[in-house]
Amino acid sequence: MARFERNQQFQPGEENADLFEHFRFEVDPGQGLLRIDKYLWHKIENASRNRIQQAARVGNILVNNLPVKQNYRVKPEDVITLVLPHPPRILEIIAENLPIDILYEDLQIIVINKAAGMVVHPGVGNLNGTLLNALKYHLLFASRHKDDESEPILVHRIDKDTSGLLVVAKNEMTQATLAREFFEHTIERKYVALVWGNLKDDAGTIRGNIGRHPKDRTVMTVFPEEDEHGKHAVTHYRVIERFRYVTLVECQLETGRTHQIRAHFKHIGHPLFSDADYGGDKILKGTTFSKYKQFVQNCFELCPRQALHAQSLGFIHPSTLKPIHFESPLPADLTALLHKWREYTSHNQES
Repeated sequence: MARFERNQQFQPGEENADLFEHFRFEVDPGQGLLRIDKYLWHKIENASRNRIQQAARVGNILVNNLPVKQNYRVKPEDVITLVLPHPPRILEIIAENLPIDILYEDLQIIVINKAAGMVVHPGVGNLNGTLLNALKYHLLFASRHKDDESEPILVHRIDKDTSGLLVVAKNEMTQATLAREFFEHTIERKYVALVWGNLKDDAGTIRGNIGRHPKDRTVMTVFPEEDEHGKHAVTHYRVIERFRYVTLVECQLETGRTHQIRAHFKHIGHPLFSDADYGGDKILKGTTFSKYKQFVQNCFELCPRQALHAQSLGFIHPSTLKPIHFESPLPADLTALLHKWREYTSHNQES
């Protein structure tokens, strides 16, 4: 039997799980010559031959570390690696006329500035009102780039209560191309976050595997890099502004794991401000004065979600093969939150 390893990084129901799978096969010594698309079609459950051929066309099938076409003939002891977008959705996407902020659109992609509070895709408990519902309506009735094959297909996700940039594919070929960029970590993503505490260093890197918390499956936790639990994750950060008890940071993702920034900063003792899932919705730093406590409570009410914004996104356009880059200004709630902290720290000198 051929050796087969499967790293399934998409699981239905995980709001922010990666949206592709990575397969690895070691071909049997006695394997006869066979087209690779046919070989993989028999090996991978629920993978259509068309999906496999699309993966080959965009260079997502490697044999012995080199990309091959769909007509390549598999040879004994070949090592095959493959990146596939997730299987077709189970839920039908219903078109809904919902307000969305589209920054860019062409025949292959749509770049959206997502508002905090909007779920990205339908799921249990969120069958309507999601970004995909809105995009389905847009492509059917409002898009200037009419294409009979266009449909919104996710390449990555951001949390419901995280605002900012998201790129969505309009066909499976584009999704497969962008999926490889995400898999190889060549996508440039920068976030802005307000975290509790005064960070010791002006810049740093947080490393640690991220996986589901063993006691609370709704949140992620960090395991040692050498641990068998979780997936490799790296977050780089630099300080933008200090407010004595909280710090504004820019985060650059080297990897893209579920809740990566939120879990990593919780791990180093600096949870994101107002992040209820990771303990940031409590007063973690500051004075005992009632005036301060009321100030922080007012801040929580002003920004009742994790203070996290996907500010910049850069990637190679799947059609033109040229770099493309987008920036998103801070939304009103985060802008107002930072203004309050600046005002407070400039007028209050108590330690």
